[in-house]
Amino acid sequence: MLRKFAYNKIFRTTGMLLLLLFLLLFPVSREYSLEEETVIKTSKIEDKREVFLIDKDGYVARTKVALSKEEDITYAKKLIELLIIGGKYEQKIPNGFKVILPSDTKINDVFINNDSITIDISNDILDLSEKDFSIALDLLTYNLTTVDNIKYLYINVDGKTLENVPGTNKVINYPLSRKNGVNRNFSATSYKDVNLTTIYYINKNNTGYYYVPVTKVNNDNRDKIKIIVDELTSSHTYETNLMSFLNYNTKLMNYELKDDVLTLNFNEFLFDDTTSKSILEEVIYSISLSIRDNYDVKEVIFTVDGNEITKSVIKNIE
Repeated sequence: MLRKFAYNKIFRTTGMLLLLLFLLLFPVSREYSLEEETVIKTSKIEDKREVFLIDKDGYVARTKVALSKEEDITYAKKLIELLIIGGKYEQKIPNGFKVILPSDTKINDVFINNDSITIDISNDILDLSEKDFSIALDLLTYNLTTVDNIKYLYINVDGKTLENVPGTNKVINYPLSRKNGVNRNFSATSYKDVNLTTIYYINKNNTGYYYVPVTKVNNDNRDKIKIIVDELTSSHTYETNLMSFLNYNTKLMNYELKDDVLTLNFNEFLFDDTTSKSILEEVIYSISLSIRDNYDVKEVIFTVDGNEITKSVIKNIE
């Protein structure tokens, strides 16, 4: 009788321990209603988005930063704040990159009207040197034109239009846009028929490859796509630390611009591997990004000997 009682006690104790262990391992789910006082925090998903910062070589360069994207004006303010030294997004700046707006810079307001954006910031930007001020304009232009449908930028300082480069009589020609270029390389020999063509080269840091737009300022009156391909296939870039992965034997046989679609027809040297008919991602990006800054097209189709190989939707380039 005592033995049976002892066994029952052991069984009950063991059962209770197993039940407790089960509850610890598999807690009972709970439903939360809006009426409860308990606040449940949910994290926003922050995708890595295209931004432009200053790289280790002093170029305005394309990289990616984790930012949540709300409505356009809020996102535009984030992009400006990202460029402020010691700003709230300082920790998001990738290694090897830096920003330029003075630490005391304040964002007074942001307005959007169709494809134009006007920003109103504090007069701290006027403290920049002429060279840094030029870089700051390029950074603001390139970042704010990543906002959906924005092509043009206007800048106010404490409510008044910023008309001149600080400390000079140089007039700022509005609207600012990517058509003005960036990281400019001047080789024009005449003021007549000056052509600006922006080409995206590749640079490298400890974390991998990234893209650097360089605007060629010259008197070359050829179609921009011919200039882009010729520059990317050249064995010599204008700076030795910038690269292109496009084979120098690659030839643009012909091209067609129709209904917002640019179709490019290359020879087989476009392929990284002729057996698998693969093209390097860096080649697709260098060409597509360059086209985006020079043409108002929605799609680029890559063909080899007339056969479509791949396509790039400009809007989806990230």
